[in-house]
Amino acid sequence: MMPLYDDLPRPPKLEQDTLRVTPLGGLGDIGRNMTVFEVNGELLIVDCGVLFPEEQQPGVDLILPDFSAIEDRLDDVVALVLTHGHEDHIGGVPFLLKHRPDIPIYGSELTLAFVNPKLDEHHIEGCDLNVVTEGDRLQLGEFDLEFVSVTHSIPDALAVFIRTVAGKALITGDFKMDQLPLDGRLTDLRSFARFGEEGVDLFLVDSTNAEVPGFVTPEREIGPVLNDVFQNATGQIVVASFASHVHRVQQVFDAAVRTGRKVALIGRSMERNMRIASELEFLDIPDDVIVTTKQIALLPENERVYMATGSQGEPMAALSRIAHGTHKFVEVGPGDTVVFASSLIPGNENSVYRVINGLTKLGAKVVHQANAKVHVSGHAAAGELIYCYNIIQPKNVMPIHGEIRHLVANGTLAVKTGVRPERVALAEDGVVVDLVDGEATVVGAVPCDYIYVDGRSVGEIDESELHDRRVLGSEGFISIYAVVDFDSEMVLSGPTIKSVGMAEDDAVFDEIHEDVADALLKAVQQPEADTYTCQQAMRRVVGRWVSRTLRRRPMIVPVVVEQ
Repeated sequence: MMPLYDDLPRPPKLEQDTLRVTPLGGLGDIGRNMTVFEVNGELLIVDCGVLFPEEQQPGVDLILPDFSAIEDRLDDVVALVLTHGHEDHIGGVPFLLKHRPDIPIYGSELTLAFVNPKLDEHHIEGCDLNVVTEGDRLQLGEFDLEFVSVTHSIPDALAVFIRTVAGKALITGDFKMDQLPLDGRLTDLRSFARFGEEGVDLFLVDSTNAEVPGFVTPEREIGPVLNDVFQNATGQIVVASFASHVHRVQQVFDAAVRTGRKVALIGRSMERNMRIASELEFLDIPDDVIVTTKQIALLPENERVYMATGSQGEPMAALSRIAHGTHKFVEVGPGDTVVFASSLIPGNENSVYRVINGLTKLGAKVVHQANAKVHVSGHAAAGELIYCYNIIQPKNVMPIHGEIRHLVANGTLAVKTGVRPERVALAEDGVVVDLVDGEATVVGAVPCDYIYVDGRSVGEIDESELHDRRVLGSEGFISIYAVVDFDSEMVLSGPTIKSVGMAEDDAVFDEIHEDVADALLKAVQQPEADTYTCQQAMRRVVGRWVSRTLRRRPMIVPVVVEQ
């Protein structure tokens, strides 16, 4: 397999009739999926998602793909194709369209229905949305696209076969090979085999579960487990899931019907998405089962089910607020049951377990994937991936959608099925792969940083600012203020030392006040004295003392004003 590279040069100019693939997100993290295909000066984008922040990224709302590699070429984009409606594939669409609102967008009915409210929230009008379904084939500039049904944890997901003069690529999106899907919509292996016979020059394939042996458990096996949980629950039931996980919500409603319970949806995104799914008939909800939060509060506790967001421990989501006892409508306690009906995304472990501990402390029984089969993955395991490699027999493979370990594991599976190791292109975000004479080759890299969304700010904070936020949050802040006169070589006021976010009272600094004052006076009396040297003199004294005495490394901001 091609190794993962460091310090790659900028890619060369693309030759005529050559296919270039540039992942701008999704290779190295589970999220912000975005891949750009280029042939003869035209660009095709597949997916544009977001990554959700970790605890080490305080104040960040979302993380976007880095559009800088294409922002000067947006007029060359012939289309944006969306494989399905999960946030890590569609959440970045409004931010891309702010640069060019008229990019034609293609996706399934449910996918585009989930995109529409996002465009409204961002006040983006005049968008060109085009519904496609499995079996559709259309020519978009240099790209001949054919859409294929795949099974995933959300209905209406699609893979895309891309034919160009430079070669043919198949990108799976997120998929698995569940042979008993709830909606009966199978991954179209017959089309996969047909593409293989036609020739797949580059196979871009979901890597999320490449380390998991065998085949993913069918979705249908979750229903009986949920039924048992509901039958044995004596009080309220709270089920947490992704707001777009239509299949799991359907199973919750089915279990509620069987046990005589009513369901209230908690969370704006959950309410909106389930309304959309119901209107499009992807979700079958009996009218007398779904109720409002006010209506369910009037029912006995053993007849209540709350379907909530927050399965990943998101601080502001419904379940986190329930765990902290701050939710407006829902309180849990002894006798209540909380079900985590979703997988644990890598990086969210601490946040999720904090919520589980909070719920347990309140007396609730917590059911999750580790102690009951209440969720199955939406991504193909190793056995399914091997099956696909064998029926497609691709010439080149580019693992996508996963952390580095997932990508490497997927590449290893490809080699086991006969793909030559040098024909497996292991890439990370920003690494450019060209298909030349039927061979995929890493040719360079483009800038591909995290683009942070912080409120209305997009891309205006960087890693140094996040580091400052982490320091402020964990270590605290100390300010030192003084007024000096360099002409008379005197300290006119201060130094005054104040702290924020530290347990110690400001009186603790009395111990070093004299040392700081002496250091400042010596600095003022130096021949080349200026405010900077005075600030650094105070910073050094306070920093050494705080580190030695308080075992802290706070942010220290000295301010010296010249009279």
